[in-house]
Amino acid sequence: MKRIIAPSILAADFNNLGKDIEMINRSEAGYVHCDVMDGVFVPNISFGVPVIEHVKKIAQKPLDVHLMIVNPDNLIPSFVKAGASIITVHFEACTHLHRTVQAIKSMGVKASVCLNPHTPVAFLEDIIAELDMVLLMSVNPGFGGQKFIENTYKKVGQLRSLIDKNNPECLIEVDGGVNFETGKKLLDYGANVLVAGSFVFNSDDPVNVIQKLNSL
Repeated sequence: MKRIIAPSILAADFNNLGKDIEMINRSEAGYVHCDVMDGVFVPNISFGVPVIEHVKKIAQKPLDVHLMIVNPDNLIPSFVKAGASIITVHFEACTHLHRTVQAIKSMGVKASVCLNPHTPVAFLEDIIAELDMVLLMSVNPGFGGQKFIENTYKKVGQLRSLIDKNNPECLIEVDGGVNFETGKKLLDYGANVLVAGSFVFNSDDPVNVIQKLNSL
């Protein structure tokens, strides 16, 4: 099964962001995960289009852009232009989800939908065939370094069953509290993509941590 490690630059050192992106380039990471927060949909503000543009100039891996924002349709074209390879929108933020997904795909990038911890996997039944990836939040979105929510394993298993029946090429990404222990169990339950922020960037050897995650 396909496996990808996606370090989240939300946990990077923004005084030395270029060096941290270069570290990701040297590593076995598959994506650069970019958490965009607006302070409305989630109780935190991170960064926006200008930072994505600068990251794109250095990054040699696809930019996995997670939009934790209200009214994402208004800004999707700007993030695509800035260099996103994958755009993730929240189920909870999209009134017309199918239209949003089709708009993303029409711009030539991959479309992903995120579910917050309280949102059932079954809500994706009517859209799963259209998606390139589903992101499951294993913490409540907004801040890094939170404790992993154990119910996520069950949701990964449910999502794996839904995907295998309807869209086997769709990837399962998990974000929040990923470490060697939770990462191994998530992969065993059927996840493909592990987002790791604090666990990577707070380590003494991030490249080695990424390598170990990739070989779980």
